[in-house]
Amino acid sequence: MRKNWAGNVTYSARAFHEPTTVAQVQSVLASSDRARFLGTRHSFNGLADTDGDLISLAGLTSVVEIDSVAMAARVPGGMRYGELAEHLHGAGYGLHNLGSLPHLSVAGAVATATHGSGTANLATAVSSLEVVTALGEVIELSGAGVPVSLGLLGAVTALTLKLEPAYEVRQFVYDDVAGPWRDVLSAAYSVSVFTAWDGRYQAWVKARDDFQAPASWRLADGERHPIRGVSAQACTAQAGVPGPWHERLPHFRLSHTPSAGAELQSEFFVPLADAEAAIEAMASIGERLRPVLLISELRTVLADRLWLSPAYERDCLAIHFTWTQDTAAVLEAITLVQDVLRPFAPRPHWGKVFTMPISGLYPKLADFAALIRAYDPKGKLRNTFVNTMLAE
Repeated sequence: MRKNWAGNVTYSARAFHEPTTVAQVQSVLASSDRARFLGTRHSFNGLADTDGDLISLAGLTSVVEIDSVAMAARVPGGMRYGELAEHLHGAGYGLHNLGSLPHLSVAGAVATATHGSGTANLATAVSSLEVVTALGEVIELSGAGVPVSLGLLGAVTALTLKLEPAYEVRQFVYDDVAGPWRDVLSAAYSVSVFTAWDGRYQAWVKARDDFQAPASWRLADGERHPIRGVSAQACTAQAGVPGPWHERLPHFRLSHTPSAGAELQSEFFVPLADAEAAIEAMASIGERLRPVLLISELRTVLADRLWLSPAYERDCLAIHFTWTQDTAAVLEAITLVQDVLRPFAPRPHWGKVFTMPISGLYPKLADFAALIRAYDPKGKLRNTFVNTMLAE
């Protein structure tokens, strides 16, 4: 509890709380002067930290309520996506998207605008949130400023998500693909391209419909892990074997340790119109990144209207980095990445490692600041990281 998933952040809270009911969350918040929230502790920066009360929502995993008429589900905020997906699929339903890691909590992934497999932000499935405010009141919120809240509207104890009928997906891995990159990344329902910026690119294709790869693509001759040389045992089934949506959209199985385990992560979103130039710029510094880089991933994310989404009003290329745990060297590499991507106005992932300012990147930032003041007028839920990032 005192460290995040990666072990690079030690929380400075004076007290840790693990409520299992909404009433317990209300009690802690009503009596606290400073508080923040934890899901599955998968943020790699100080977003979730506080020197006050740190409240884990992982115990809020009560019943999933499915409305078959409205095609919606009311979901406990602390539930992990993998567990939710198994429940929904068992009832004949699916979500349009899942995180690459099914281990993430629903509330945490939504609050930080995580996108996952598929081409839409996870938060775009949200119709409304049940929130316990800084004053301990339980309210229902909806609107474009609400889903990606960074935990600043209160503790998200439940979410209402849009559903669709369950479906099957086939996953293929191709070695040594080449651009044009917008064509590659739009070739199927979800396409991820992995590279160490050494001129080699591997495509992971998740297809809901019939998929025919370009003749120049070479199908992998065995199961692959995104990080070269690592066993594929933790990865979801490949080779085009059909399977339920929740067993193919993530890269990793819920029952295994995802990714490398010991790692840091960064991600930057640039306009999709600049994809070719941005990828070329990244390739030019690949040699300088590789000493601390485990792997990079490229994906597209469709534009949305969520105020603090990195894909707000623009289709994006997401450029993800999985780093070693050498924090000092990684920070130097991230600075280099930010400098190279600066001409493309990159927006960083809220829950990952970055050092760049965000001033001017979000047109609705002032509106969001006004929204959180309305529900937390004394700034109980803010911290140093938040104050720095949201400075207008």
